[in-house]
Amino acid sequence: MIIFNKVTKKFKDGTVILDDISFTIDKGEFVFLIGPSGAGKTTISRLLLREISPTKGRIFVDNEEIVKIKKNKIPQLRRKIGTAFQDYKLFWDRTIFENISLPLEIACKKKEDNKEKVNKILSLVSLEGKGEFFPLQLSGGELQRVVIARALVAGPKILFADEPTGNLDQDTAWEIIDLLKRINEKGTTVVVSTHNVDIVDSFPKRVIHLEKGKIKKEEKKVKPVKSVKPVKPKKEKTKKAKKKKEKDE
Repeated sequence: MIIFNKVTKKFKDGTVILDDISFTIDKGEFVFLIGPSGAGKTTISRLLLREISPTKGRIFVDNEEIVKIKKNKIPQLRRKIGTAFQDYKLFWDRTIFENISLPLEIACKKKEDNKEKVNKILSLVSLEGKGEFFPLQLSGGELQRVVIARALVAGPKILFADEPTGNLDQDTAWEIIDLLKRINEKGTTVVVSTHNVDIVDSFPKRVIHLEKGKIKKEEKKVKPVKSVKPVKPKKEKTKKAKKKKEKDE
């Protein structure tokens, strides 16, 4: 689904953001990209969207080498990748419904079909009845759900969530991660960029650790198995006890 093969990104000022990194994310996977600010997490999302191109290396999305695609084909690529931005990038003078429906309008979908799709996605992210609200009327957790809804409404194969829990309290952050988990279970490949170590350590998914533009390590977290307290077998009644019970009756 996603392949980075010896990818390096060096900017004009000489800063190397990614340094010869390689990884593969399979269809239907849930993967965390973790690392401190400046590690290269956001750069990976920008490369996937072809906002920028790598200095070296090859990048594949859905079996297509995206560096080689023509500019007029980039919108098709971006429809495969829904992006939930940390800073929301919402239109504050438009309703939640209008914000979520924007990707459908850009793709020139029929308006009558858009309403059904938006309402369905509002239900998925638990925002039923909030379609006519404006962003300023919602909490931070609700705004993050709106951003995820907008990223999903056009049916992308991949969801890239950039620091989706960065501005949220711990309880709300867990609600967002649970939502992403449910989206992944429906078949969408989910990539989450984060520095929330507590959530990553508690969540049994694959983790790619980035540091100074390199992959420091990869690991597949396994859900801990709860120890089961053995149940003592019931003692069988002896023949003597059975006869005594029958006599008493």
